[in-house]
Amino acid sequence: MTSSTQADTSTPGGGLSTVTQRNGPVGMNRKALSGILITIALALVILASLAIGAAHIPPHTVWEALTSYDPNNPEHIAVVEKRIPRTVVGIVVGVALGLAGTIAQGVTRNPLADLGILGINQGAALGIVAGIILIGATQPHQYMWFGVAGAAAATALVWFLASQGREGATPVKLALSGAAIAAALSSIVSGILISDSQALDSMRFWQVGSLAGRDYDVLIPTLPLFAVGTLAALLLGRTLNLLALGDDTAHGLGLNVKTARILSALTIALLGGAATAVAGPIAFLGLIVPHTVRIFVGPNYKWILAYSAPVAALVILLADILARVIARPGELQVGIVLALIGAPVFIAVIRRGKAATL
Repeated sequence: MTSSTQADTSTPGGGLSTVTQRNGPVGMNRKALSGILITIALALVILASLAIGAAHIPPHTVWEALTSYDPNNPEHIAVVEKRIPRTVVGIVVGVALGLAGTIAQGVTRNPLADLGILGINQGAALGIVAGIILIGATQPHQYMWFGVAGAAAATALVWFLASQGREGATPVKLALSGAAIAAALSSIVSGILISDSQALDSMRFWQVGSLAGRDYDVLIPTLPLFAVGTLAALLLGRTLNLLALGDDTAHGLGLNVKTARILSALTIALLGGAATAVAGPIAFLGLIVPHTVRIFVGPNYKWILAYSAPVAALVILLADILARVIARPGELQVGIVLALIGAPVFIAVIRRGKAATL
């Protein structure tokens, strides 16, 4: 692919051999091997997620709970009614955040873009505060739709502001508009919470990002959003590859740049809004995963999207496992653990010079 070749040759140490490896049999074998390793690692982490918690449950007991469930066995109850729903929610949320972060970086051509820079997290937060105040919502399944609506409204507002002017919604204007809207919404949310102690108490648990207490009651109503958003994201690979070449080149190759950015924004709103409403504002996942994936699949967004989904699920489940064991018998929230491990990982990626120039 032309864009892949161009990106490789501009990379320090790239050269012809790197291009040949990534586009030829060696590159395909590398991607296939990476996919196999990711699949194995994800399977192991899922098993660990079912076995590790406040009480350790042996793997054979986990298997028994899955194959011959005994409703009178406390360990079987813990696996089936608590850990499986939590793990499934983690996988779905991880996939959504990985895809949304990849699209955000691609559509803005900003290597530091994530849901925060587009105002998604802050819009969801304002929507949830509104739900708490207006209808007295205290549980995730009660206020999640307010979060989705808030995220969608914030995305629409960012797009509207960025599209003003002759050039339309350029990557720079999207990033600046998103940062401005995020700051404004964050200030509004903080002001409301300071003046309303009940809303503050209800928001405190959601704000740090968590998989604890999330089950099928929260996930099932939002599955259509996740399904549509995931399908749309996986179809955006060619579009993001063309946008990476610049607006003029993309237009010359037949891409309607404005429509492409609108579809990308809608996809980010679906995935990011649903994930944030379900699990809270989880930072760094959508930021570090695309950069990590680029290291072993190259700059082609078709591959980055395909690999970011399982890698993000793997990372969030691993962080959730660490959150359960670090502070036993209690547990930390997965958003805190991801922030602790995400910052140094991202710094390491940047220092190694592996973060792609978008």
